[in-house]
Amino acid sequence: MKFSQAIIMTVALIGVSPGHAKVEQCRFIGPKPEREACYDRQAKALEAKKAEVAAKATPAVPLERRSPEDEALSRSLRSICRGC
Repeated sequence: MKFSQAIIMTVALIGVSPGHAKVEQCRFIGPKPEREACYDRQAKALEAKKAEVAAKATPAVPLERRSPEDEALSRSLRSICRGC
């Protein structure tokens, strides 16, 4: 029983990340202007992170189109070998 509790605690501690703590801290700020400024900073950081992920997701090299001959060959081979 103690071993499973240790595993659960380890998983719980690993799951906690500093990024989540920053999100939770804004709502505890008392003065409204400071709290709103905190939320604005978080929104800007989130937009920057999304832009970074989007920049990484786009391929650096454009994909090459297959020639009509290659497509015809592929179709003919597909018709010859059905689940070989």
